[in-house]
Amino acid sequence: MSLPLNPKLFLNGLTGKLVMVKLKWGMEYKGYLVSVDSYMNIQLAKTEEYIDGALAGHLGEVFIRCNNVLQKHLAHHESEMN
Repeated sequence: MSLPLNPKLFLNGLTGKLVMVKLKWGMEYKGYLVSVDSYMNIQLAKTEEYIDGALAGHLGEVFIRCNNVLQKHLAHHESEMN
């Protein structure tokens, strides 16, 4: 049996890494996690937007409010932020 994981510690551990954030409405944003605040709002850099799995555009720096997020995870081909 595995122990529960504190989501704030998990998210802070992803800082500087390439992550994928899926919103409730289906859009996905891939970018480097810059910061997470105490409400779990997310700031991404070098962000790309994906709609239905297809690249829709390059957005750069974005802020995602916590109540819009469905899931977060490491993106494929994860690398450290420069």
